[in-house]
Amino acid sequence: MTHEPVNLFERSTSWIVTRPLLSILLIAVMSATAVCGYLWPGAGKDWIESKFAAGETLAAETGAASPVDSELIDDRPTFDLSQVAQAGSRSGNLSMSSDVVLVCESDQFFTYAGATAMREVVRALEAEEIVRNVMWMDRAPPLNLFGLPEPLLPRGQASERKFERSRERAMQHPFVGGQLVSEDGRVVPLFISIKRHLVFSDGQIVSGLRHVAERVVAKHPDFKVHFSTTGTLPMVVTALASHDANQVRFQTIAYALILIMSVVLFRGIIATIVLALAPAMGVFWTLGFERLFLNFENNPFVDVVLPILISLVGFTDGVHLLVQIRRNRAGGMPGAEAAVVGLRQVGLACALTSLTTAIGFGSLFLAEHEFVRQFGQSCVLGVVLAFVAVIVLIPLACRSPLGKRIHVGHQQGLIDQNLMRISGMIEAVLRRPRTISATAIAATAVLAGFTLLLRPDDRRMNTLPDNSEAALALKTLDHSLGGLDEVRVEIVVQGKAGQDEPFLELLEVTDRVHQLVAAEPLFSRPISLTSLLAALPGEGDSRNRASMTSLLPPPLLEMFGSRKDLTSSVRFRVQDLGIAVCGPAFEKLENEFQNIQKSQPNMAISLEGSAVWRWRNLYQIVLDLASSLGFASLFIFGVLAVAYRSLRLGLISVVPNVFPLAVSGAYLYFTGQALEVVSVCAFTCCLGIAVDDTIHFLTRYVDEQQPGVDRPEAIRRAFVNVGTALIMTTLVLVVGLLSVLLSDSRDHRTFAILGTITLATALFADLVFLPAMIAVFDRNKS
Repeated sequence: MTHEPVNLFERSTSWIVTRPLLSILLIAVMSATAVCGYLWPGAGKDWIESKFAAGETLAAETGAASPVDSELIDDRPTFDLSQVAQAGSRSGNLSMSSDVVLVCESDQFFTYAGATAMREVVRALEAEEIVRNVMWMDRAPPLNLFGLPEPLLPRGQASERKFERSRERAMQHPFVGGQLVSEDGRVVPLFISIKRHLVFSDGQIVSGLRHVAERVVAKHPDFKVHFSTTGTLPMVVTALASHDANQVRFQTIAYALILIMSVVLFRGIIATIVLALAPAMGVFWTLGFERLFLNFENNPFVDVVLPILISLVGFTDGVHLLVQIRRNRAGGMPGAEAAVVGLRQVGLACALTSLTTAIGFGSLFLAEHEFVRQFGQSCVLGVVLAFVAVIVLIPLACRSPLGKRIHVGHQQGLIDQNLMRISGMIEAVLRRPRTISATAIAATAVLAGFTLLLRPDDRRMNTLPDNSEAALALKTLDHSLGGLDEVRVEIVVQGKAGQDEPFLELLEVTDRVHQLVAAEPLFSRPISLTSLLAALPGEGDSRNRASMTSLLPPPLLEMFGSRKDLTSSVRFRVQDLGIAVCGPAFEKLENEFQNIQKSQPNMAISLEGSAVWRWRNLYQIVLDLASSLGFASLFIFGVLAVAYRSLRLGLISVVPNVFPLAVSGAYLYFTGQALEVVSVCAFTCCLGIAVDDTIHFLTRYVDEQQPGVDRPEAIRRAFVNVGTALIMTTLVLVVGLLSVLLSDSRDHRTFAILGTITLATALFADLVFLPAMIAVFDRNKS
């Protein structure tokens, strides 16, 4: 070997080729550590946490709660009608829960056949070992003066007229009409409480309970009904099952695409094998290290998107390195020297791209959403390991006997053969650099303006496959019963507990709030002291009927108001239409509450519930992600300015890297979509990847600035030398992301679409806008 290391990076990496035994030892240690993660998930994490056990104990003693616990607690449904049922029940065996909701659709519920069959279904469900109890309309709490049990559906062979009267009573009952039966009488939900410690398979709660109901109804051929299952547990199980299936499917697809695209683009089987080693090993190390030290279980981004993303990131750097080594080998260099020189020529650029990509992913640490933080941590780990795999495995393989024919097919590659055909594009760019630069700046500014108009949004439905049973049943409940997300308005009289007059004022305010909620079409029929008193005999508003509150069962009354504490509650449900839709309705309610409080300064009115929590915190989550994106952008451009020792080049790189994000944001705006967590996450990730092309182009451009070479010629040489790798990597990245479009998860598809748009427009910006802006704004002589 005749080549001597000339810089710090080359001196620190040349041992990879010159001392192959050390490289093999490093690979063995890394692989063994990853294997430990597959065999003993969480072992490294437990060991690390044990070192900080004393600190955690101190935090527990002081009452500190972890961010995850707080998020889970805040996101729980706050309105559970099981308390209503239990409060009004004399027997104490009535309950209602959204663990599982069996949605029943029929036109015959208020018939003898329907009532008989449904009662048998409920008995059969409660006979199941995993079922604690079932709440449905026939067990609604009684509102008669004596609190006696009063089933809504007639017993025995009653007449059609009697069943029709029972239907009328059901619609007038504050806990039944619009709550336990739809207003058209066609949908009846069975709210099933589950003994979770007795559940041993997903099928028990997803399809098992539905099969029990279907077997019972099969004995009643005169009763036609359709059952479907949703609720907290079925939605979680469905999302996890989809995530597990997608994990295997899309890893397989991504790896197959990498191999196919490598063969097509490199036209050499040896080069394909060498190239595939690095990303495959990078994914193997990443998943193993993640399971050993992080162990983020059931995170759909970590399990599904991360392997594809890391394999494509490793592939990107691998292509640049392998293309350069093949050129060196084709130029007559021996294998070891070609590998060392290749590392010198593009290794530092690969290190810089890995650093900026890690910065882009690392900015996700600032997010409040737990899944997003976990995804960011896993991506940073994966980027580092993928870089190590690339700079160790590819040069080592090229130095080995496997690399003797690595350069075969070099000039026959699909991109290499056609690169000169598109080289005329760079000449067109250099003829009109000012016009193209002005267009680039103006287009970026305009598209970024549309991006800023996007509204934040979030839906529970996004985590479910589109045509899953849980998703379809949830849609049915949304349309017929106003949804499952529960909200409450808490009203408190301050400083006058136990007095009669303030309680009357409390009832007046409750009536006003109840009417405001009832007037909003996005909300279900509300339940409050207003509806409770309206269901009792007599006339007048709640203030005039205040004395009748003593006729309500005390536990039931305490759920919706307390004369002693001067509190009241108005409860309702909202559909899963997204925060962007429901948010204005919530905001309108809170504005009305402020008007009420101005006239009643002793009243404190607050809006609570899981949907409200998401509405309030989603803006903060998106703001955090946007801030992290801005931080990553500034930091990346700062890194480039320092790396190239040129503030001009750092500023020049801004437009080509912001333009792809602006295009993706404008796409969301013009297609009527909102800004979701997955959208900002995709922006952040793709910024880290898209900037890679800019770095490789700028690195080559700086290298080509030799004495006697003017700026246009340096730009041409940079285009010719890196154009092949830029086009090849973008093609593979886009094809790899497009494979995720086959997912049945909307979040995965959104990530893939935005990633594809961002990367494709990034290639255009780096091959058109970047050369033009360098030609106009870069005034450096060397």
